[in-house]
Amino acid sequence: MNPSAAPLTASIIKAFPQAGARLDLPQLPGAADALVLTQLADGKRPLAVFTASPLEAQRLAEEITWFAPTLRVHLLPDWETLPYDNFSPHQDLVSERLATLYAVSRGECDILITAAATALTRLAPRAYLAAHTFFLKQGETLDLDKLRAQLALAGYQHVTQVAAPGEFCIRGGLIDLFPTGVALPFRIDLFDAQIESIRTFDVDTQRTLYPVPEIRLLPAREFPLDEAGRTKFRLRFRESFEGDPSRVALYKDVSHGIAAAGIEYFLPLFFDHTATLFDYLPQDVALLLHGDVPTAVEEFWRNTGSRYDFLGGDRSRPLLPPAALFLAAEEFFAATHAYPLLRLGVASAPAIAAFAAAPCIAVDRRAEDPVAALKAFLVDYPGRVLLLAESAGRRSTIADYLGEQGLTAAPCADFAAFVAGDERFAL
Repeated sequence: MNPSAAPLTASIIKAFPQAGARLDLPQLPGAADALVLTQLADGKRPLAVFTASPLEAQRLAEEITWFAPTLRVHLLPDWETLPYDNFSPHQDLVSERLATLYAVSRGECDILITAAATALTRLAPRAYLAAHTFFLKQGETLDLDKLRAQLALAGYQHVTQVAAPGEFCIRGGLIDLFPTGVALPFRIDLFDAQIESIRTFDVDTQRTLYPVPEIRLLPAREFPLDEAGRTKFRLRFRESFEGDPSRVALYKDVSHGIAAAGIEYFLPLFFDHTATLFDYLPQDVALLLHGDVPTAVEEFWRNTGSRYDFLGGDRSRPLLPPAALFLAAEEFFAATHAYPLLRLGVASAPAIAAFAAAPCIAVDRRAEDPVAALKAFLVDYPGRVLLLAESAGRRSTIADYLGEQGLTAAPCADFAAFVAGDERFAL
């Protein structure tokens, strides 16, 4: 692919300046789709990408970050549970989801990437995130009783030793806190009631690492388990299901403030109204459907309906209907009409000359010249070539091997350095 294809993507941007316009693009080889998305966003227009599968969403997030490290790329991960499963998603996934939704709602996201099936899930209202997010700064006065109340309101759990997101521990003048949406926990050192220092620390060794000026605290869960949230849950549970709720273990667990396994599939009961991902998106966002999104949405609904029919007969664990938890396909695609829309991977779309699949240039160790295919490609291809290695050590090994075969590849730190340079062949 030609990394200097920016004029091409600029012309694509101009093709859908108005909401409701649509443009179809063909399937692009290799990582060309990630490069195109990088140039489409370019820090000027936010972009929301809906992929046909979670694996494609993960791939795009990694590749776009490699192409453009300065872009604020956020992945909204799936819960990685099947609909109506009787267990909850990993806390790290919940943490990443909340951090992504917060960044999108604040306009701090250039490219949002998520699987289409994930985007169907109904979410907590934006007001929930806003009301349960607060900050702690070095030098400010801290009321410990108020902090405990705020953390309890946000769903944090008091433990003897912090190990996972959503946990905190108070030991005299030291507060260990692991907010959702961050990679490392924080240790707050108090001098009387004033925050003297905030440092990150390692969970395994419990040793402090480096100082930070402030920390942001997101809620620990996607639903409230405070008294008001539990009251609303009990009321709406009785409205939604017949029979004696006291015979349902999940109802009793929530009443006692316990986040029962699989409670995520009862999230609408905690709110008067739920939101969708579209409610979090900025008004000037452009949408892109990556791959066969309609088929993925249809398959998700088919599987969800089958699981609801199969599991819905258990009176000890009644289920909300799929429409209460997920957007219907018609609702999802109707919502996309309010935004400029790109569809990537449409077979009928004309090919883009700037991108073509690379030929096979694999090393043939049995041949007299093992890298003959690579040499032939370098001779025939008129542009510049960047060869990628998995690590710095691997790059050194490949460079030595190419040198033995009479090829010299200039060392290159990253993609930006390659584009800025003029090397004919870089590694």
